[in-house]
Amino acid sequence: MQYHDRLGLSEARFAELREHFETRTYRGREYEYLPDYRSDLNRGVVLIGDDIVDGFPKVPRTLVIEEGVPRHFEGEIAIEEKLDGFNVRVARVGDDPAAEPLGFTRSGIVCPFTTYKARELLPVESFFADHPDMMLCGEMVGPENPYTSHDYSGVDSLAFRVFDVRDRETGDSVPVPDRRDLCASYDIPQVPFHGIHTPEEVVAELPGLIGDLDDAGGEGVVMKSLDVRQQLKYTTSAANQDDLAFAFSLPFDYGQSFMFRRLIREAFQSVEFAEDDGERRDRAHDLGESILLPMTEAIGRIDDGETVGEPHTARAPPGVIDDLVAHFEDLGLTIRIEADRTEDGERVVEFLKETRSTNDKIRSYLDGHIVRE
Repeated sequence: MQYHDRLGLSEARFAELREHFETRTYRGREYEYLPDYRSDLNRGVVLIGDDIVDGFPKVPRTLVIEEGVPRHFEGEIAIEEKLDGFNVRVARVGDDPAAEPLGFTRSGIVCPFTTYKARELLPVESFFADHPDMMLCGEMVGPENPYTSHDYSGVDSLAFRVFDVRDRETGDSVPVPDRRDLCASYDIPQVPFHGIHTPEEVVAELPGLIGDLDDAGGEGVVMKSLDVRQQLKYTTSAANQDDLAFAFSLPFDYGQSFMFRRLIREAFQSVEFAEDDGERRDRAHDLGESILLPMTEAIGRIDDGETVGEPHTARAPPGVIDDLVAHFEDLGLTIRIEADRTEDGERVVEFLKETRSTNDKIRSYLDGHIVRE
């Protein structure tokens, strides 16, 4: 059966969509991936040899719990914590049972660092020996993270937390209760679980849970029907403000596209949670700090002759770090190694992903160039 049949597409439609795929190689193995969402396919779909690795679907968001939850769900809802990391799919492709499972990023690119860490952190050999057609979907979280660094209690370096197990080709999910039992049977760590509830219970209890996660600096929750056919996410104010602070530390690369969506979330949450004038002013104050302070710090650093960007730390054997740096450079990123050391036989690098737009524009404005609006 050809790709288009297996993807449920006509031959003509698949030919149209294939023009949007990009081609890369990993250790001499060529594959195609879809870097953006299209109406018929998820972002990150991969075609590799005779195999298909489905992408991960967009999860919609509600801005109002009381109306959005019962409108979106009819039956029982599983609530799991949304973690601040980078989205990864781990799958074994090909007919060789000894083949290395590959780690795919959200856009469908095979990452050498993620592929190595998946084998280090997960029982991939035993899991894929028993379930060769499945893929593990999760978040890589922790401070030593080359994509999105965030501190989590009990995670000193990097950890993998599964939030879904899907058929590699069709994308069909294992139901939440079955998936949690399945992963537990292999000692595969999962995202925190907050129980199964009716829509009415979620409406009543979710604001309190969000408040607790907010106080702890948590990201939010993902609500799922038990068969995972319906999903809905809701984030904390802490997550919104952390996103804004990050974006406005690099304002000409991320700031403008980040701002409106997150301000809207904050406004709706403030109204739904019935904040009084004092609470709302505190939220406004915190939002203002999230936007202005990182931006002024970036301007000051560039004025002092420094370069700004995304700082990260990664820990792995020396060859894996070499592959990671080469991988980023192959993607067109400028990487500056700021610290490089060996600990317990592993190479630990602290590096900066330089963001050219912010550096160039701030330097230009500091040099007196005018702004055309």
